[in-house]
Amino acid sequence: QVQLVESGGGLVQPGGSLRLSCAASGFTFSRLYMSWYRQAPGKERELVAGITSTGGSTNYADSMKGRFTISRDNVKNMLYLQMNSLKPEDTAVYYCYADSGHAEYWGKGILVTVSS
Repeated sequence: QVQLVESGGGLVQPGGSLRLSCAASGFTFSRLYMSWYRQAPGKERELVAGITSTGGSTNYADSMKGRFTISRDNVKNMLYLQMNSLKPEDTAVYYCYADSGHAEYWGKGILVTVSS
């Protein structure tokens, strides 16, 4: 049974930082490319960042470059997203995602609110 569970969301002021975690189980985590997506109110879901199975290469959307860092721990089956210099437009539900090649795995999402 595949499961992706996000944690670490909440309310933060503009310019602040937050670290999201995703606990994976039920599949071979170390063999899959992992991603973070987000969906803001009234907008389509968008890619935030991605990381290769070994963690050797990462990819970021332009608006996140220099502020967000994706990482993983294949021993602990954990995916992370460090978010710095947060802006109000970063407010969204953030999702952990994996694609095995024959099935898509999504977390339930966690809310991040950036507001003063």
